[in-house]
Amino acid sequence: MANEFTPAGSGAAVAPREPRVVDAGRGASWWSEGWRLFTPDVGVWLLIMLILIAVHICGAFIPVVGSLALQILFPVFSGGLMLGCRALDRGNPLTVRHLFGGFSQRTGPLVIVGLIYTGLAILILLTVAGMMIAIFGVAILGMLTGAADPSQTGIALGSVVVAVLLGILFFLLLLLPLIMAIWFAPALVMLGELSPGAAMKASFHGCLQNVIPFLVYGAVGIVLAVIATIPFGLGWFVLGPVAIASVYASYCDIFEDKSAS
Repeated sequence: MANEFTPAGSGAAVAPREPRVVDAGRGASWWSEGWRLFTPDVGVWLLIMLILIAVHICGAFIPVVGSLALQILFPVFSGGLMLGCRALDRGNPLTVRHLFGGFSQRTGPLVIVGLIYTGLAILILLTVAGMMIAIFGVAILGMLTGAADPSQTGIALGSVVVAVLLGILFFLLLLLPLIMAIWFAPALVMLGELSPGAAMKASFHGCLQNVIPFLVYGAVGIVLAVIATIPFGLGWFVLGPVAIASVYASYCDIFEDKSAS
């Protein structure tokens, strides 16, 4: 893969090692590393964010199919952005072409990751929906059809609220392992050249072995998200790229042997 998007810049990818366990404080450091990778090419990052927003808006105009396509292509765009972060990390410029780098190399494996992720997410959604219907079906059906006894309306409404809250909780609990499996997968496929299954397995183990750093990372991220949202959400044009670069930073920290790069 000796083109301008070659991950290692010298004609070879940096082989990922077994995930290492890092200190809790590294969770905060990933954000500072993300900022470091954002500042050299701020204008290009902002343009990339605008393109991504435009892509999502276009997808929203195609019911169901558009949303599914965006989910499937998410790792493809992410893989390209990992190439962009790798270029910045090595002193090279970020370009808009990096965003589409996943469409010119490692496309098949990245799409397979997207298909696995989307398929499992749909399965989780259907499972939770089935559980809600099985447990709260009578109350929900009566509430929706208006057939419930008026004296029981409050109880039915309460059951609906409980069903929705429990459904959301179950969905998040089941979705968490999937998020762990997808977190590093685009980087592992694009930069480490792993197969889709191996990448998702390694990503899950990498997250599982670093729960504490990720808790710190998440806590800092929540604070930054609140700050970014206050000025009419405009701060997300900065936080978005920094978050993307922070994923690259955490990937390097957990999976790559720096002495081999």
